[in-house]
Amino acid sequence: MENFPAPARALVAEMTAAAAADPARTVAFQGAPGANSHIAAREAFPDCLPLPCFDFADAIDAVRDFRADCAIIPIENSLHGRVADMHFLLPESGLVITGEHFLGIRYALMGSGPLAGVREAMSHPQALGQCRLWLRDHGIAPVAYPDTAGAAALVAERDDPTLAALAPPGAAALYGLDTLASDIADAEHNTTRFVVLAREGHEPVGDGPWMTTLIFEVNNVPAALYKAMGGFATNGVNMTKLESYQRGGSFAATEFYADVEGRPSDPGLGRALAELAFHSKWVRVLGTYRQARARG
Repeated sequence: MENFPAPARALVAEMTAAAAADPARTVAFQGAPGANSHIAAREAFPDCLPLPCFDFADAIDAVRDFRADCAIIPIENSLHGRVADMHFLLPESGLVITGEHFLGIRYALMGSGPLAGVREAMSHPQALGQCRLWLRDHGIAPVAYPDTAGAAALVAERDDPTLAALAPPGAAALYGLDTLASDIADAEHNTTRFVVLAREGHEPVGDGPWMTTLIFEVNNVPAALYKAMGGFATNGVNMTKLESYQRGGSFAATEFYADVEGRPSDPGLGRALAELAFHSKWVRVLGTYRQARARG
């Protein structure tokens, strides 16, 4: 809790105490109260007790340690791409993806002085990237901080009129800041996709549409990825996302993260996964869950 700026600590302590009294209703999120992840938790689980955690690893640990029933974590943004840390934390977490949630993103610039005097804006690197054109047009330099709402709390603590925070609009009232500019985004479609992580998955029974998330590493031979992907095409499985990332420093072993439509129990996807496994060193399904938004 001491990692949070002083203006946020009382709120964090209050929410932490409420969560400790009823872990079964608790949803962990990364950030200070008022962050986008806090908003997403409230939207996805209206009756939950949101538990603020300073970083992603803390939110995951809260679930693993039975202090929360699940965590809601941002994984990608329509403007700024993937949240890179999660591609490494997800496989190592031991948790299962049980759902997804999409949140439309809009920011406000908040501080203690007039907009004309602001020289720097503090926020999470994702938020700064999503609003980089607006900041550049206003001659404001970005300053990275681990959390949007936490940045607002720190700006309130510093009380420097040349420093503002880029955060969800509600954070201004929480931390006693003035709203200097509203509805900031570099594109109207600015949306963040969140995934829900729990200790155990749910049997994907009933109406879909379904999404399955997996990671894999193909064999280190020519055309291995091409051959591995062929099974999805021949079995009519729609792959909505495929990303590569490096683990370690060798640059020799590339791992892949993929989202595909359907359930492993579906005949087409089952055959595609079997063919993927044949051409891969290993395949791991991270979860099967209902789509919150239709693809395509």
